[in-house]
Amino acid sequence: MVRAIMIQGTGSNVGKSVLVAGLARAFTRRGLKVAPFKPQNMSNNAAVTENGGEIGRAQALQARAAKLPTHTDMNPILLKPETDTGAQIIVQGQRAGTMKAGDYRKDKSKLLGAALESFDRLCRDADLVLIEGAGSPAETNLRKGDIANMGFACATDVPVVLVGDIHRGGVIAQIVGTQAVLDKTDAQMIHGFAVNRFKGDVSLFDEGRDDIAARTGWPCLGVVPWFHDAWKLPAEDMMDIRSHTGGTCKVVVPQLERMANFDDLDPLSAEPGVSVEIIPAGRPLPGDANLVLLPGSKSTIGDLAYFRAQGWDVDLYAYVRRGGHVLGLCGGYQMLGKTISDPDGVDGRSGKVDGLNLLDVDTVMGGQKQVILRQAHALPNREPVDGYEIHMGHTEGQDCARAWLEIEGRPEGAASPNGRIMGSYLHGIFSSDAFRASFLSRLGVNSETAYEDGVEQTLDALADHLEQHMDLDLLFDLAKPPSIG
Repeated sequence: MVRAIMIQGTGSNVGKSVLVAGLARAFTRRGLKVAPFKPQNMSNNAAVTENGGEIGRAQALQARAAKLPTHTDMNPILLKPETDTGAQIIVQGQRAGTMKAGDYRKDKSKLLGAALESFDRLCRDADLVLIEGAGSPAETNLRKGDIANMGFACATDVPVVLVGDIHRGGVIAQIVGTQAVLDKTDAQMIHGFAVNRFKGDVSLFDEGRDDIAARTGWPCLGVVPWFHDAWKLPAEDMMDIRSHTGGTCKVVVPQLERMANFDDLDPLSAEPGVSVEIIPAGRPLPGDANLVLLPGSKSTIGDLAYFRAQGWDVDLYAYVRRGGHVLGLCGGYQMLGKTISDPDGVDGRSGKVDGLNLLDVDTVMGGQKQVILRQAHALPNREPVDGYEIHMGHTEGQDCARAWLEIEGRPEGAASPNGRIMGSYLHGIFSSDAFRASFLSRLGVNSETAYEDGVEQTLDALADHLEQHMDLDLLFDLAKPPSIG
């Protein structure tokens, strides 16, 4: 019979996603069929599933750790922020519209049914379902109608393990304070705790660990030391992305306000010969870049205005005049063109804006949203490329005659006459070793990195790490058959 357990955190970004990925690989190696699940996620870094929908990138990594195909049931509710107060709502993989934050808080309990339906299906074909919470259950102002943390745990009668992040400081208060603010019913759902991201000799925290256990009555499942190779795994959200120092080839990435699908950067960060430099607001784009990469965006027109507000357009034009290379992916590709038209306001407000005019193409937003895995070939040498499309809009113009990818016999992308400015809708292209090696060779980098093998090795190392520092036998014993159906 299937068992389930939920990993909740004392706050956002305490390492829940990475822990669940490691647990998924560890229990899979023990011979169990493990399924990851997150009832509600908020991220613009989405993954395209094998059944043709969207889920959070973290759940895609967890599925990989569990050696399962990705499926929309693994993350039935995905919120993709478009503005400070509104987000696109993805329900069981498909776009269901846009909602203001205040309206969502009023109506989110209506989405519990979709989450339970997906959870029920996952449970039918698994030995263990690892559920990841979102944010913190201590946000008592969000408890009414909650579907992400205790609301879901109570609805399914799934026990919870609470994770605190000692690297932030105050982990005793994080965990004990969470118990203090929860109502009695919610507090009783928690059956244990763990402390994550400890640096140094873990025995130095023995007294702190015991103090938490004494104050809460919960057993400790482990004090987990910092996992230094976590950066090698795909990042889930913008809080996780950071510059990575490697070799002399510098790839510069402006940190757009609504940056999306930035997993394109992960294989580049894994290259010993490449340094990836994320440029935050208020800093100019460095003039010594070997490549400026404009990433995807959840709000292309809004992020184009943000790009200009930082003065990055001036920096980019100067860089191009000096012979620099520029690559735009998805939203970044759209920005490189002459114009972006949005007659129906699918990207925000309706209207038409000037692009950066570095590619002779024009984009019209609208139409059916493309959410699909793709197999392509790079031109002219036909290196195989696996990737995905996740966008709205269509781009065409003179520079599309210099397409540098081919998908199922049709040309994809555009390039300037000198080949230094390139754009495409295809995400994930740098995960393909042969293409990445060919692309980087033009920038003077010799690549021999096997990126996907590296991710697998890191997941195995993470599982080893958790086997050593967590009581996985106790974790499995705490899991129980959920209330479903």
